[in-house]
Formats: sequence, C-alpha cells, structure tokens
Amino acid sequence: MVWKQVRIYGIVQGVGFRPFVSRLAKANQIKGTVANKGSYVEIHLQGEENSAENFLRDLRVKAPERSAILSVNVTDDKKTEFEDFEIIDSQKESGDIFVSPDIAVCSECKKELFDKNNRRYLHPFINCTACGPRLTILESMPYDRERTSMKEFPMCRDCEEEYYSPKSRRYDAQPVCCNKCGPEVYIIGKDVKGSEAITLTRKYIMDGKIAAVKGIGGFHLCCDGTNSEVVKRLRQLKDRPAKPFAVMMKNIETVKRECIVENSQTEYIDGCQKPIMLLEKRNGKLCEEISPNNPSVGVMLPYAPVQMLLFDYPDEVQMTDCLVMTSGNVRGAPICRDDESAEKEIGKFCDIILSNNRKILIRADDSVMDWFDEKPYMIRRSRGYAPLPVMLSKNYSGEVLAVGGELKNTFCIGKNNLMYPSAYVGDMGDIRTVNALRESVERMEELLETSPSVVCCDMHPKYNTTAFAEEIGLPVFKVQHHYAHVISCMAENDYDKCVIGIAFDGTGYGDDGTIWGGEILLSDLNDYQRAASIKPFMQIGGDVSSREGWRIAASMIGCLFKDNADDYVEKLDICDPKMLGLFMTMAAKNLNCVNSTSAGRLFDGVSAILGIKKNSTFEGESSMALEFAAEKYVKKKGMPEIDFGFPLVSEEERIIMRTDSLVKFICIGKLKGESSIELAYKFHYGLALMICESCKKIRQSENVNVCALSGGVFQNKLLLKLSRDMLEKEGFKVLCHKLIPANDGGLSLGQAVYAMNKLNRK
Repeated sequence: MVWKQVRIYGIVQGVGFRPFVSRLAKANQIKGTVANKGSYVEIHLQGEENSAENFLRDLRVKAPERSAILSVNVTDDKKTEFEDFEIIDSQKESGDIFVSPDIAVCSECKKELFDKNNRRYLHPFINCTACGPRLTILESMPYDRERTSMKEFPMCRDCEEEYYSPKSRRYDAQPVCCNKCGPEVYIIGKDVKGSEAITLTRKYIMDGKIAAVKGIGGFHLCCDGTNSEVVKRLRQLKDRPAKPFAVMMKNIETVKRECIVENSQTEYIDGCQKPIMLLEKRNGKLCEEISPNNPSVGVMLPYAPVQMLLFDYPDEVQMTDCLVMTSGNVRGAPICRDDESAEKEIGKFCDIILSNNRKILIRADDSVMDWFDEKPYMIRRSRGYAPLPVMLSKNYSGEVLAVGGELKNTFCIGKNNLMYPSAYVGDMGDIRTVNALRESVERMEELLETSPSVVCCDMHPKYNTTAFAEEIGLPVFKVQHHYAHVISCMAENDYDKCVIGIAFDGTGYGDDGTIWGGEILLSDLNDYQRAASIKPFMQIGGDVSSREGWRIAASMIGCLFKDNADDYVEKLDICDPKMLGLFMTMAAKNLNCVNSTSAGRLFDGVSAILGIKKNSTFEGESSMALEFAAEKYVKKKGMPEIDFGFPLVSEEERIIMRTDSLVKFICIGKLKGESSIELAYKFHYGLALMICESCKKIRQSENVNVCALSGGVFQNKLLLKLSRDMLEKEGFKVLCHKLIPANDGGLSLGQAVYAMNKLNRK
C-alpha cells in the first residue's frame, strides 16, 4: 500500500478535472480526496502500488480534452486511512493560478439541446463539465459555483443530483442548470420570455430587422447575412461604411459552402474555442455588403446554446443559415454586457434586444484568427483563449502589470514566469473603454491573486493608457512601442537572447519624439538599438493623414519629384496642384507636420498612388486593399523575383531602407502604364528585400542570426511570407507570432516581460 500527495498545475479548473480524477480513482481502486487549491489541484491517494502507478499514468494520458497539464508534482504522503475517494471542498492556497477560458458548447450538450426527450430540450443555458462559460461568470478562484454569477440560481433537485453524481456528465459542473432552475431569456421592453422571446427574435431577423443578442461575453448585433438591405442599414446605423462584419454560420457544411476551408482549419473553426476565422469567400449566398471589396470574410460557428437556438427552433420561422454577428458596441466603446448599457448604447442600432438574467462579470469579445503556413495566426485574442498564460523558461520572481497600447488594447499581468494576457478590451480613445480597462484589471488581479509592484506602459506622453498607468500609484516603467512589439514576439517563442527585431506598424512614439513605424531594432530583454528604419518622410496634416492616404502620397511625391511634382500628382489623380503647393508650404514651415517612418502610412501612400484606395474609413483599410491587389497578381503570376536597379539600403547614422526610391519606382511604373496589381506586388517584394538586406548588414557587424517579425503591418501575410522566406533563405532563424497578435493587441505581453526582466535585474 502506498500513500501519495499529487499536485497538478495548469488548466485544471473549470474543465471537469476533479470529476475526471474521481472516476479515474474509482476505476483504479484508489481511495483518497481531490480538491481545488486555487493555484493547483491536489490529490491525496491511498492504493496498491501498481494501481497508483496506473492512476498517475492515466492522469496525463486520459486528461479531459479541454485541460492543459503543465506539471505534476508527486511526493510521499502521511498514512491516512480513507474509506472511499471523494471530491472535497476547495481551499485557497497561494501560487500559480490558471483560469479556464469560456468553452463552446460540446457535441453531447448540443445533442441534448435538440432531443425532445431530454429535460434540457431547448434550454438556452445548457452546459456540462466539459463546456460552458468560465472566465466571464467568474468572481474569484477557486472555480466553484458560489464564486460565479450562477450562485444566483439555486439548483433544482434534479440538477443537484447530477452535480453530485460521479456517473453524471455534469458531475461538479459549476454552471449546471436546466429549464426549471437556470437563467431565463427575455425581450427588453416587452413582456416576452423564454421560447416566445426566441421565436420573436427569429421573426424579427427574417423580417429584415436587426436584433441585439446577449451571448457569453457580451451583446452582438445580429441580422440576416444574405439580406443586403438590412446589412446596409446596419452599416449606416453603426457608421461603419466598409469594415467587414463577422458572420456566424449554422454549421461547418454552411461554412464550406460559403468559403474555401483547408482541412487543418476545421479543427479550429469547429473546436472548443470557435474563434472567428478569416476565410476566402466563394460565390455563395452571403451578400457583398458583409465584407465589401474584400476577398475574405470572418466566420464562426455557434458557441453558445442561445445562438444555436436562433438558427434552429421548432416554430414556423424559415431561418437563414448565415447571421451577421458583430460586437454590440458603439464605435470606440467596449462591448455592452448588461441591459442598461445595451438599451443606452446600442438600442438605436437594433429593433429588438434578446437578453438574459445571467450576469457577465468580465467582457470577452470573439477571438479573430487568420491562417498562415497551415497554422493559426491570431488577430484578436479573446474569448476561448484569454487568459491562458504564456509560460517562460526564464526563472523570474515578482508581479507586474502591463497596460498595453492605445489601440486594440489588452493588458497583461505577469506573475513569476507566467504572463497572463487579457481578453481584448478595445481602443482607448473613449473614456468608457478606459473605465472597462480599469474594471477588468481589478477583476483579473483578484482572480490571479496578484498585487503588482510595478506597472508598465507605452512611452507616448498623450496615451490614455499612459495616464492610467501613472494614476495607479505604483512605480512606472515606460517602454518604447516597437521594442515592446519585438519582446512580445520573443516571449511567445520563449526566446531570451539577442534578436534583430523587425517591427512594422502604423504609429509609435519614437525616442527622438518623431513617429516611428518601420523599424529594425537590435534587441535583447534589457535594451535595444535602433539599427535601421525605412526612409523618413514628412507626414503632413496631423491625425487626418492616418485616414487620408492621398495626403501621404502627395507629400512623398512633392519631396521626390520637386520641380515636376505638380505633373505627377495631377496625372496620378492624387490631388490638385494647388493643394500640393499648400502641403509643400506647410512642410517648409513645419506646420502641422511630423517626421515619420510609419510603415502603415507608407502602405497608405502607395495604395493612393496606385489608385487602389485614397482614404480609409477604418484602420488599415488602404493598406489591406494594397495587399489584396498584390495577392491578385500572385494568383496570376506567382511570386517572381524582381531586380529594382537601385540601392536597396544606404548606411547613414543607421541603416536606411530606401523606401523613397521604391515609391519613386512605383510612381514611374504607374505612369508608364504598368498594372496596379503588378506594382502592388513589386512594392511588397521590394520592401521585403530591403528588410532582408538590412538584416544581413546588421548580422555582419553584430553576429546576430535570429530575426523576430512583429507589428500590425505583419498581419499582411504576403509581406510576412516574403520577408520570412527571404530571411530563411539567407540562413536566419525567424521568429513569428502564432497565438499572440502581431498587432497592438500583443503589446502588453512585451511590456510585461520587459517589466519583469527589469524587476529581476535590480
């Protein structure tokens, strides 16, 4: 007979781990106990030696699908005589904490949902030990019902029996409920509840109206994705002229009818996270207004039971199998999560609001995922993924808070060698989003039982996140924007040595007070050196130039062609020569101008020069249009090598990528009659070549052979592929992002690692 104490660390709460342990123990004739300790699951076991060995082996081999065991610590235990094996009350203990993200409805619950003979038939909150809400209903750890928003719904006798029965799929499932004892759906402002509320919402949608629907992490705005008129109306109401809408499709067969799907993508689209996946469109039933002038569409499957019931319900409504399902918020504000904010903020966007009385304690937008090199490439990391930690090999000690950037904000809490990036918060230009950040930080600090000793933020003096960091009252570490991007990529790849970091994005505050955005930084976790950048240009017009790429194009042409610039702007239909004259006067007098190396604005300018897109109605629109044009060329001609006939880089105080010469090349080619799609490809190819040549020169002098690609511009998969392939061909090891966004949504991870490293150097 042996007695062992077993401690299991990882995602082992909220995934049915204790019931799994109990069943496994009984199968192996093990006696003892299992309990959540907040930071781990602890088992005390008594059994024959062979039985104990089998039990410990099966812990890893047969663990629940949605769990993630990071380590198992087994020690000899005191000899305690147990009569049986049981799950005992949770007890809090300090240590590493792993909070489970929300989990999509499992296949077993889906079967029960539509089984007329099941007592949870059509139950809008069906869940089990293996699925359902987690993070969004959680008040504190350990994860038990009394510490969730489900504590307001006492279990009926039947549910209670399942909850305590080891033979049940709902054994110890904290959100367990049924039609008798669970939350209830209803229409706000109408005396309509339950099945009538769902049917009425379905009728409204199919009558060409817009519904707001409360899901797991907040409200969505919903309408028929095959009805162009209602989608146009939603665009007008949300003041969203062109930014793509996400679409929820009834099942994977519908997705394959409407989109091109790789086999390896299916396990993510239809897995337990169910993110929005960016897929290439087919000529199907979706209306063009979903993602105008865009070859892709963001698609997800239903992950909450109420969403499944919207598609399939036993009433007379003939329902579409494609629903627009976009975040329920006003521009710049966080997603609505309660009735009051839904009525006040998005009530004017919709004709009916389907809500429920289960509180959402932490917002969680849908995760958005692209696909690169047959692997996930995260665009927005939120529901289903946050707050899973990034685990570092480096042995750190301490607790830090990083508040992220101004756009696509996330924050990150660092606790020893674990970094917990938050769910997506939003853009910090709106005070409501700043308040949501403050609230979410407080909630996550409680859940993770942390008291950070320092806070880290961007060095931009006018960011709301910088002000927020300074208000907290802790020592503040400020880190340069693009350096944080590079560290984020290093951290995701668990790499802590020196790298050549290529950070390309729209805007970041530089050390010299100018706008940076096309940078190559020689970086380690302690410091960085600005080794190279694109050729600086004059960004005229302040913030408006970030939306009007023609201004960037005009100022570039004015500087490149000087005496005959009037002729170029006129023939390229950029602007009136008089406007160009005004720009050049502003540049000469330095009025509302700033020196810039923004790669994002460079893309916008080239997009305007090629007549592809002169203005952006959302961030990155012009740059995306330029990428789509280049990809059209690649589909026709492949990716030929290009000889540009001019020096790609020059060496000044730093290496300069000669993007001025590349823009000149593009302008001349366009006036010679070359196609815009070919020149768009040549621009991408030329920029990738410049990146590669710069890295080769840095390697010669610094003997560094590892590159890290980060920043929002590397959401452009064509530039990403060209750059990576060229660098690898030259013998570089290349680090890329996967499940942490390359855009500003990944900044907080880089900031947290910078702060933790600095804290441990003291």
